Amino acid sequence: MKVRVRFFARFRELLGTDIVAEPPSGTVLAPLIREIAGKKREGYDAIFDEHGAFQEFVILMRNGKRVEAADAEKTAITDGDEIAVFPPVSGG
Repeated sequence: MKVRVRFFARFRELLGTDIVAEPPSGTVLAPLIREIAGKKREGYDAIFDEHGAFQEFVILMRNGKRVEAADAEKTAITDGDEIAVFPPVSGG
């Protein structure tokens, strides 16, 4: 199975973007992001708190639809999914 994980803004600077991952079948969203972010400590710390939970401001999307952080622990990933991880968004 292949999925694309895209980090944006500050997260992109820390972790890169357009990461193609090949997780095993049955993988869940939150552990996948933890595994990828865990490769760079500063990136991990920007997305997760000291308990491994998503920071409250992190925005997650799966195939263009918002996924709440609490649901990310049980949202299964399927082949071809595109996951997006955003920091807080502001603008005017």
